[in-house]
Amino acid sequence: MGRMVRKQVYIEPRQDALLKQRAKILGVTEAELIRRGIDEVTAATANYDDRMKAWDEMKQYIREHRSMEVPQTERGWTREEIYEERLARFTR
Repeated sequence: MGRMVRKQVYIEPRQDALLKQRAKILGVTEAELIRRGIDEVTAATANYDDRMKAWDEMKQYIREHRSMEVPQTERGWTREEIYEERLARFTR
């Protein structure tokens, strides 16, 4: 585990009761449970930061491609022609 740094924190009485209860259930010290909690929070935050970065990149990609000039081609058929062709095919 390496070198430890001592920290003093203030928690609410309900948090103290929960901490004691959970540490007893898990068979670990309260300090170990606090260390695990810090690891969980920082891991979740790192994942959040990665997701936000990916989202920002996607928004930039969309902005760039939204302004692209795309040549428009005219259709060589109408909706009615397609409908008539399909109707003729299936009503024989």
